[in-house]
Amino acid sequence: IQAYLDQRRPGTSRFVTQRQEPDQVKILSGVFEDDRTGGPVTTGTPISLMIENVDQRSKDYSEIRDRYRPGHADQAYDAKYGVRDYRGGGRSSARETAARVAAGGIARQVLGDTITIRGAVVQIGEHMIDPENWNWDETANNPFWCPDAAMAKTWEHYLDTIRKAGSSVGAIVEVQASGVPAGWGAPVYGKLDGELAGAMMSINAAKGVEIGAGFAAAGFTGEDNADEMRMGNDGIRFLSNNNGGVAGGISTGQDLVVRLAIKPTSSILTARKSVTRAGEEVDVRTIGRHDPCVGIRAVPVAEAMMACVLADAKLRHRGQVGS
Repeated sequence: IQAYLDQRRPGTSRFVTQRQEPDQVKILSGVFEDDRTGGPVTTGTPISLMIENVDQRSKDYSEIRDRYRPGHADQAYDAKYGVRDYRGGGRSSARETAARVAAGGIARQVLGDTITIRGAVVQIGEHMIDPENWNWDETANNPFWCPDAAMAKTWEHYLDTIRKAGSSVGAIVEVQASGVPAGWGAPVYGKLDGELAGAMMSINAAKGVEIGAGFAAAGFTGEDNADEMRMGNDGIRFLSNNNGGVAGGISTGQDLVVRLAIKPTSSILTARKSVTRAGEEVDVRTIGRHDPCVGIRAVPVAEAMMACVLADAKLRHRGQVGS
């Protein structure tokens, strides 16, 4: 669990928030170990985890006590609950995603070693990677999870400019899962692609999700879009993967491919037009330590949500067909 949290935690490079949170996870319940277990094992009771906040600066938010920040959930929360804690985003903050990554670490253990989940950033702002240069090993060689070594250099210069201007920019994250067997999911309720889309859209700052060819499929012909099949040495071999590994809500045995669009961080230094709780028109600028591109740290979060959905799918499938 800790290894995945270390991938998400802030302060790891100049391209993410400089908030210094160690994100050390503590297991409070649901796990037991003694000389007979051969290591920590689950007990069957709920697993409770705790990650403490140690680097809060509530004073950074004092100026927006009665002001709604454009792009944030301030106004929507006030409309729903009639009260909000202005000293941070709470459940609408990227800080909330630490819990998702911790849960994803457990879900990966449910899935086992035969399923590999990995993610990458494929676009920052208007700068897209070249798919021909895709190399998974490169994602560990730069602070952007970028699989294209040449584009990583472009992003470095680009994000330095964005960061120094006190601005922010969006990104597209792609997550793939290989080793998922055919048959997981359901035809109507509990469609695998529907569950994946819902999980990804539940991530704070996510504004769009596509699976496989996604929106590009709208420009295809039926001939282009059809994932043709032939027989291979190990069974059916697909000649393309426009469906992203899901057909009719059920996994096909191909790689699952999901992309999500992450909006620019709403907290920027440039003043934006807004209003107060009392209806007064004001300009708002947000000070503090914020990500110039929150999409970078969204990679381990999206991987975790993929793991959680697949762990559910595995257990449901076992309950439905017994294997």
